[in-house]
Amino acid sequence: MAFPSPNPFPSLHRRACVVGAAALALSAAVPLAQAQQRGYPSHIITLVHPYAAGGSADALARGLAQQLEQRLKISVIVEAKAGGAATIGTGFVARAKPDGYTLALSTSAGHVVTPLMQKIPYDGVEDFAFIAVVANQPNVLVVNPSLGIDNVQTLIAQAKKDPSKFNFASAGAGGATHLGAEAVWQRAGLKMTHVPYAGAAPALKDLVGGQVQVAMLNVSATLPLIEAGRIKALAYGAAQRSPLLPNVPTLAEVGFAGAEVSTWYTLAAPKGTPPEVIETLRRAVAEANADPAYQKLLAGQGAERMELSPAETTAFVRRDKENMSKLLETLNLLSR
Repeated sequence: MAFPSPNPFPSLHRRACVVGAAALALSAAVPLAQAQQRGYPSHIITLVHPYAAGGSADALARGLAQQLEQRLKISVIVEAKAGGAATIGTGFVARAKPDGYTLALSTSAGHVVTPLMQKIPYDGVEDFAFIAVVANQPNVLVVNPSLGIDNVQTLIAQAKKDPSKFNFASAGAGGATHLGAEAVWQRAGLKMTHVPYAGAAPALKDLVGGQVQVAMLNVSATLPLIEAGRIKALAYGAAQRSPLLPNVPTLAEVGFAGAEVSTWYTLAAPKGTPPEVIETLRRAVAEANADPAYQKLLAGQGAERMELSPAETTAFVRRDKENMSKLLETLNLLSR
């Protein structure tokens, strides 16, 4: 199978319009206190993510919440609302009052893929005011080491020979970890049973326990187990090898040219949130991106920092929806 052009999971670092140093300096020069003088924020902000507590999304959300607290001078609490292929948490924010006090740290699963695969009670694009892409996180293909499989070619050969012995885990139906693996299997002429989980943490628990044999999950969640020898990394889902896993080849290196499997995270508010509130939050994210402590957090999660404006973020999500629609159609998963 050919990946939809350029590929089903576009690499954000190629497409992102990086804010220049001068623009960032100008942004930082405008004090956030001005927004506070207009009344926002005046009380606790809730940052919701649609995955299980303890996973990578949770770590990213808590890191971002800390940065927002420092800049907005107000408490930001994180709530994990997992389930429904990322639609429970994302939908909760869609229905929230558009005042800037309920925000989503969300992914393609809740905004793009699940809405394309099934009917849900919100529009993943039109019901949100996007603020920024806060991270892009490539995923890694891993297996239980008891299989004795050391490379992707052997995995494919054995799974073709006896598919009943292989199930693959993802961090949720419809996410990059699910569809990225499906695209690889289809391109290899392979069928493998999918077992979705509500986040990377429970998926890894069952992978280590042998309830599933294969998984496509983010680097930060898998790295400790890879280093401990409890799971085996076979391929990395980005254009270049990860500095965290320098000995693990990319998917392109093992025969899947153009294949990149990443999870992006946006900061979004409900549709109708006042422009001045969106701008206050945008400035806070821009300042966070310039903070070495936040950069270290992202690097530790195997994530790339992005600097897109609200308009650029909205355009990016729309493009991702177009690409995902093509991929889902090739996989016969598009809702009719």
